Amino acid sequence: MNRLLNSSKFWTAMVDVVISLGLYFIGKYVPGAAEDVNTVIVALQPVFAMVIAGIFVEDAAAKRAGMDPNPDRN
Repeated sequence: MNRLLNSSKFWTAMVDVVISLGLYFIGKYVPGAAEDVNTVIVALQPVFAMVIAGIFVEDAAAKRAGMDPNPDRN
């Protein structure tokens, strides 16, 4: 569990979920905002996916080089 809580990929995904849910409920309860909120969610999702993929690639490269990708983790 500690490893999960120290994972930058996990926290990036959690930020994505919180932002998406917040925008969803704003779009649901603010009249006329639904279409704009959907556009923002569709625009942000690929950015979060690419950040998570980038972190994964960096971690994999560090492991292949024999380095610890997260030296600050206890």
